Amino acid sequence: MGIEIERKFLVKGEEWKKQSEGQLYQQGYLSTHPDRTVRVRTVEDRAYLTIKGRTVGANRTEYEYPIPYADAQSMLDHLCQSPIIRKVRYRVFYEGLVWEVDEFQEENQGLVVAEVELADEQQTVAFPDWIDQEVTSDEKYYNANLLNYPFSQWDQ
Repeated sequence: MGIEIERKFLVKGEEWKKQSEGQLYQQGYLSTHPDRTVRVRTVEDRAYLTIKGRTVGANRTEYEYPIPYADAQSMLDHLCQSPIIRKVRYRVFYEGLVWEVDEFQEENQGLVVAEVELADEQQTVAFPDWIDQEVTSDEKYYNANLLNYPFSQWDQ
């Protein structure tokens, strides 16, 4: 069984952009049930099907499989819930960890979130200057929840 241990943070400033080039991610959801999400994702010319379980703390089960790009595009166009989440992801290396910084587009424009995957929940993390408030346990920041309650509808 795959386990993902991930912490999520808001990002301040744009210093992180100088350290990486972004890639366009498109992802749609076949299921957004809190106990199981099923996601289709394209990253440039690659595609994946991902199944995730309920988040407990910073842990959740995760299974990810490469799938044909044409199949993923068809699922995004015809089977996934709307809207499709579009974001540019930047991978920033800092103090031995990879930070994935997502700059959301369209309905979620203005939202920038950084995630870091860990070996265990107690792992010590050195924070770059551009890391802001932790939002790991705030469900409104889950990508699957941005479908029904996009960032553009939040009270700022």
